[in-house]
Amino acid sequence: MAEVQWFPGHMKKAERMMQESLRLVDVVCEVADARIPYSSRNPDLDGIIAGRKPRLLILNRADQADPNVTTLWREHYKSLGVPFLECDARSGRGVKGLTPALRALRDKQGTLRAMVVGVPNVGKSTFINKVTGRKLAAASDRPGVTRGKQWITVDAKLELLDTPGILWPKFDDPVVGDRLAFTGAVKDDILDREDLAAKLLMTLRDSYPDRLTERYRLDLDPDAQGWELLESFARKRGFLMARGEVDTERMATILLDEFRGGKLGRISLEKP
Repeated sequence: MAEVQWFPGHMKKAERMMQESLRLVDVVCEVADARIPYSSRNPDLDGIIAGRKPRLLILNRADQADPNVTTLWREHYKSLGVPFLECDARSGRGVKGLTPALRALRDKQGTLRAMVVGVPNVGKSTFINKVTGRKLAAASDRPGVTRGKQWITVDAKLELLDTPGILWPKFDDPVVGDRLAFTGAVKDDILDREDLAAKLLMTLRDSYPDRLTERYRLDLDPDAQGWELLESFARKRGFLMARGEVDTERMATILLDEFRGGKLGRISLEKP
């Protein structure tokens, strides 16, 4: 992933809009993926916010993350004094804690205004919809759906500014790029899905082998490469094409979709 640069024009525009909008808000909500709390945080946000506004870190998809690893992240953030909120926007678990958490950072008379930021596909719009109880922000399991900013009124005391998800110009660490791609923060159409799935299989074999064997009913060869594992999984599923060729593309799509949808169980890809 080191060679992939995913920074289209609308992301640069969104970055400028975010800088200009800071003066309009009291606090910033940064939504990250609880499965990759480090990789899903845009390092450029530090330069944009730069102490200008208080920031609340929201670890979304906590119900899909490994609870033991999330405990480590919780202790890590507490030790650093980083305000954070764990939640799952799809079920709504934890979202009621947003207003109290924001008020603890910036209590004021009248309406509190918060800007919601984050990389693509971390569930910002789903989070906002769950907070408001109404489908006001465009939500999708694909990155890049929200293109412009929009103000959303939660109640008389809270307004949220939804912003487009933005990545940074270049992934210097290939592991960070891979993890973002695994979770769908980078559009699949600029990547080789089979290569990505092969990398994910290697990652899961090393960290959560039982999840793979339980889901796909296949013993894992400890010496096999990612492509060999992908072919074995495809063959096990009966994904065969003409002349007996294995349809690894179909298997790659299924594997990535099932991982992103939480069907492989609660998995975290990095520890503090």
